[in-house]
Amino acid sequence: MTVQLEDTELKARHRKMWASGDYPRMVETFLLPLGPRLVDACGIGPGARVLDVAAGTGNASLPAAAAGARVTASDLTPELLDAGRRRAEAQGLELEWTPADAEHLPFDDASYDVVMSSIGVMFAPHHQEAADELVRVCRPGGTIGLLCWTPEGMIGALFRTLKPFAAPPPPGAQPAPLWGSEDHQRALFGGRVEFGSVTREVLDITAFAHPHDYARHFTSYYGPAIAARANAAKDGREAEFDQALDAFCDEWNRGSADSARFEHEYLLSVGTRR
Repeated sequence: MTVQLEDTELKARHRKMWASGDYPRMVETFLLPLGPRLVDACGIGPGARVLDVAAGTGNASLPAAAAGARVTASDLTPELLDAGRRRAEAQGLELEWTPADAEHLPFDDASYDVVMSSIGVMFAPHHQEAADELVRVCRPGGTIGLLCWTPEGMIGALFRTLKPFAAPPPPGAQPAPLWGSEDHQRALFGGRVEFGSVTREVLDITAFAHPHDYARHFTSYYGPAIAARANAAKDGREAEFDQALDAFCDEWNRGSADSARFEHEYLLSVGTRR
């Protein structure tokens, strides 16, 4: 009972974190290319039964629906699903939107042809439980597709920058960017998924003039950064936090001081459920 209560409280904090700021605006600013990339890699077409796990605002769900698939978008945070519904309505697309914990999916065994997640399931705190659920709801011979930030890339480095300012993670929680490691994915799926395609690719970001504009964008709109800065504020460390994030952006800027460019490396994995 104690473990169940702790898990309920943890997921409530996660929902609150992702509902803070304005994640839909982040998607619109520079994350839009990721969803179509995953859908294309999974070969999604008309009639396919597709589940998008930790779908957020539907960045992969919507292009899957546009390709003619029957799509269920699930996410822990209802506010993100609401934003996705509005996007779908604006595009004339029909999807199912279902609040769901990636570690305890409310779907039948082997009920989907394609189970996918674009920078979503990686943020479930208990990786093995989430991976087990992805396998469970995918039919044998079906497709599992994952797009995850890598530990070595810029977002992996971002979470290392945030860590000294963030609240301690709960027992058993694992760092999200581990999902972007080939070895970690092999360990999670344990031979139950035959990954035919595993590639490292880069999302190029040129939406910000000055590199520090990118830092301010994160602290204004990105839940994990907002939560870490709020935690730093409890000890009067806001200025230290801002300086660390500015230095991080300067380090990772691949453009110039007045025309910033950032590269977000991700791991794109597509496999067949055995």
